[in-house]
Amino acid sequence: MMENLKVKIKDETVEVGKGTTLLEVSKSYQKDFAYPIIIAKEDGVYKELSTTINKDSTIEFFDLKDRTANRIYLNGLIFLTIYAGKEVFGSKTNFRVLHSIDKGLYMETTETLTEEKVAQLEAKMHEISEKEMAITKMNVTRIDAINYFESIGDKAKADIMKYNTNTYVTLYKLGNLYSYFYSLMPINTKQLAYFELTYLNEHGLVLRYPTVYIKEGIKPYQHREKIFTLFKEYRAWEKVMHLENVSELNKIVSQGTISDIIRIDETLQNQKLLEIARHIEEKRKEIKIILIAGPSSSGKTTTTRKLSMYLRSFGMNPIPISMDDYFKERGETPIGPDGEPDFECLEAVDLDLFNQQMKDLLNGEEVTVPTFNFLIGMKEYKNKIKLGENELLLIEGIHGLNSNILTDIPKYQKCKIYLSPLTALSLDNQNRVATTDNRLLRRIVRDNKTRGYKVEDTLKIWSKVRTGEEKYIFPYQDDADFTFNTALIYELGVLKTYAEPLLYSVDATSPYYEEAKRLINVLRVFLPIPSEDIPDDSILREFIGRSCFHE
Repeated sequence: MMENLKVKIKDETVEVGKGTTLLEVSKSYQKDFAYPIIIAKEDGVYKELSTTINKDSTIEFFDLKDRTANRIYLNGLIFLTIYAGKEVFGSKTNFRVLHSIDKGLYMETTETLTEEKVAQLEAKMHEISEKEMAITKMNVTRIDAINYFESIGDKAKADIMKYNTNTYVTLYKLGNLYSYFYSLMPINTKQLAYFELTYLNEHGLVLRYPTVYIKEGIKPYQHREKIFTLFKEYRAWEKVMHLENVSELNKIVSQGTISDIIRIDETLQNQKLLEIARHIEEKRKEIKIILIAGPSSSGKTTTTRKLSMYLRSFGMNPIPISMDDYFKERGETPIGPDGEPDFECLEAVDLDLFNQQMKDLLNGEEVTVPTFNFLIGMKEYKNKIKLGENELLLIEGIHGLNSNILTDIPKYQKCKIYLSPLTALSLDNQNRVATTDNRLLRRIVRDNKTRGYKVEDTLKIWSKVRTGEEKYIFPYQDDADFTFNTALIYELGVLKTYAEPLLYSVDATSPYYEEAKRLINVLRVFLPIPSEDIPDDSILREFIGRSCFHE
C-alpha cells in the first residue's frame, strides 16, 4: 500500500503518494498560472519537476514570471534552438550564444541565414515543443563528458570541463543531443511554447521570449545598433587575443602571463575613454554639459573622474555635479508600489531646481548648488559655482540620459555618455556570462568592502535595483552620443577571489541560497587571478579597493 505524504501548497494541505513527481502535482495548479509551470520549490529549494516527493513538505510552483524560472526557461529555449537547428540545417550546424540585446538573446550560427531560414527554424522549434520531447537529466563521469564534447567538435565545452574537479557532472539530453548548462532545466519541450526568432544578419538571429520585465507577451524587437556594435568590436578584439571563452583565459592564467593581458586590456579601455574626451574637446565651443548614466556597478565614479582628468589634459575644466544632490526633501519623496520611498524614479528629483540652476550656470550666473544630506533627508546649500572660460558641467546620475531633463538647453550643448560593463566573455559556446551577473558580483564585493553589507543584503535589494534600471536607464540608452564599455576581460577571475568566500557565507536556509549557489557555479570554472598587477586607476579598483580615485 502506497504511503501518503502531507504537502502544503499555497494555503492548503493535500495528501500525495510517496514517490509522486512534482510534475504530476503541478497539473492541478496549472490553471492558476499564465504560462506553463517550469520549476518548483520544495521546502525553499528549487527542484526540477521530475523530482519525486518523499517527505512531508511545503511546495511552491513557478512559471517564467519568476526570475529563476525565467533563467531556466531561457536555457531550455537555447537547447531547443540548437536541437532544432541541427534538425533543419544538418547535424554539423553549430550555434554560439553571445549576448543579450533588447530583451532577447543574440546567437550566431555556422549556417548562412535568410529570413526564410529563420522562419523555418522557428516553425521547427514550435513543432518540437508540441511533441513534448523529454529533456532528461543525466549524471556522467567528467571524463565521459569531455570525450563526448570532443567527439562532436565542441572544444570549448570539452576544455572548460577540465577545470571542473568533480568526478561526475550533470548533462541534459534532448533527442540525441547532450549539453551542459549552469542551471536546472525544464523537463520537456512542451514548457517552451513562448518564443519568437528575429533575423538579424547572415549568421545571426535574436531569440526573444517573455521576460519578468514585460507584463504580457513578447516585446517587439527594437535593434540597438550602438550596443550591438560595441559588443561586436569587443568580440573581434577577443578573437584576435584568443580570449573568447573562459578556458582560453584560464590557459593564460596557468601559463603565468595574465599580467600582460591586464596591461593590454587596461590600456585599450583608457584609449577608448580618451577618444571620447578628444571628441568632446573638438566640440568644446558647443558642448557645455556632459551627462553620464549607466546601471548599477558600471564604474560611473571612476569613469567620471578619469574622463575629467583627460579633459583637463586638453585644457578644459569639468565641474562635477551629482543629480543625487537634487533629491526632493525626504517628506516629498514619492512612495513606490512596495510602500517604500522610491528614490530611483525621476519624480524623486527636484527637477524644477535642477533645470533652472543648470540653465542659470550656462547663462553665466553664479549659483549656490545643493548638497543632499542623506542623514537628515534634506538639501544643504553651501557651495557656489560660476562657469569660467573652458569650464563645463559634468553631471552624473541614473536619469542623465532621460529626455525629460534639461529640456530648455539645446541638444548641441549636451553630450550624453552611457556606461555599462558589456561582458562578451563566454563560459562556452552555449553558456555566456551575463552582464547583469558581472555587475552583481562587482556590487557584492563593493557593498561588503565599503558598507559592510552581507551578501544577502545585496541580493535582497538587487531585484528592486534591476527594476529601476529597466524603467529609468535602459529605455534611454539609444539617446547616448557615446557608449562606453567598462568591462575588463580578466575581471571575473579577480572578482572570484573576493566574491567566492562571501557567497559561501550564505546559509542553506537563506532565501538567497540558490542565487548564491548559482553564482558560485559560474565562478567555479574561473582560475583565480591576483590583483597585484591591476593599476590604481582601473575601474575594477572601484569595487575591490585601492583606487586612486576613492581612497
